[in-house]
Amino acid sequence: MVLGAGLVGVACAWLLQRRGHRVLLVDPALAGPPDAMLRNGSRAALGVLMGQVAHRGSGRGWRLRQQSLALWRSWRADLARRGYPIAYRPGLLMLAASGNQLEHQQRLALERQRRGLPLELWSRERVAELDPVVPAAALGGLFSPDDGQLDPGQALDALLADANAAGLGQLADRAVALEPLTGAAGGWRLQGEAGHVAEAEWVVLAAGAATPALLARLGDGGTLATTWPMQPVLGQALELELPAEPANGWRPWPGAVVWEGINLIPRPDRPGGRRLWLGATLEPGREADGAALDPLRSLGGHAPAWLKAAVPVAHWQGLRARPDGRPAPLLEPIAPGLLLAGGHYRNGVLLAPASATWAVEQVEGKPRCSQAMPFDPNM
Repeated sequence: MVLGAGLVGVACAWLLQRRGHRVLLVDPALAGPPDAMLRNGSRAALGVLMGQVAHRGSGRGWRLRQQSLALWRSWRADLARRGYPIAYRPGLLMLAASGNQLEHQQRLALERQRRGLPLELWSRERVAELDPVVPAAALGGLFSPDDGQLDPGQALDALLADANAAGLGQLADRAVALEPLTGAAGGWRLQGEAGHVAEAEWVVLAAGAATPALLARLGDGGTLATTWPMQPVLGQALELELPAEPANGWRPWPGAVVWEGINLIPRPDRPGGRRLWLGATLEPGREADGAALDPLRSLGGHAPAWLKAAVPVAHWQGLRARPDGRPAPLLEPIAPGLLLAGGHYRNGVLLAPASATWAVEQVEGKPRCSQAMPFDPNM
């Protein structure tokens, strides 16, 4: 049983099912389409896959990123062959907004190039040639051809449709109680808000920002909730329609562009061909602040004229779960038969495949592969 139908939860359910396990996916959002404004963390995400340009180049986080990049390549190909394509745009350009950032990018490029990773340093002059233009204050950039961006909504729909076609069980209800079953077989019983009851040998908690509330209702006095604390961080994003294309055309960007933590993602596949996703804010708590959109739109005062003139055509928000005092994500066996796959913060889309692989390894009792290698669901 998997609690949570965001991208991490659906990935866990899909991969467990492909490994031959019977899976029940539980989430109240399964009852209907998402609200146009308030979305779960996955549907609100922009889908940036920031793996090779990650600041830290070692440890668990680095291994999870590299594993997930490889898995997304194989998963996309696998799903496309079965009729569930996922839009993907290769390339990620991180702009340097200060001398310190430029020096860090130079060190990072040298270190990654020694590993054989194809990161490129872009000069200020090369960055200035981009059209539409990027902030004039950019001192240069670091380009990663192996990172990129995928459409998180399409990824979620593709995995869910493929799992449904193979017989995935679904329960559109909110979990209000989870308790261990007595007896030698073990397992867990779930009580739903609408009165549904479900039992399973294994439960994967992948409910995003709702996970702390589920942990607090386990009947253990709140111990688990305080052991793995998480805080909600709200993010707002915009879809913009750009001004009319110049007569001589635009020289397209090499992929997604990142300026001071803000993602600018061309969406030529959207209506009109001049759309761009912009986001996201970082707002502690669950309530959106309308004033937070101003520095987003202005790129902190560095927005080019074309971005200032762009017209908002969509606005949405979602919640991320950020661990307190622990590195993201939280991939932990927290009780016999109970797995926590949460606290992914800003990297839920990127790390969904590696998280699902970890859950499968726990359920099946042993690692199936190195963390640095793709996981073959047919092994």
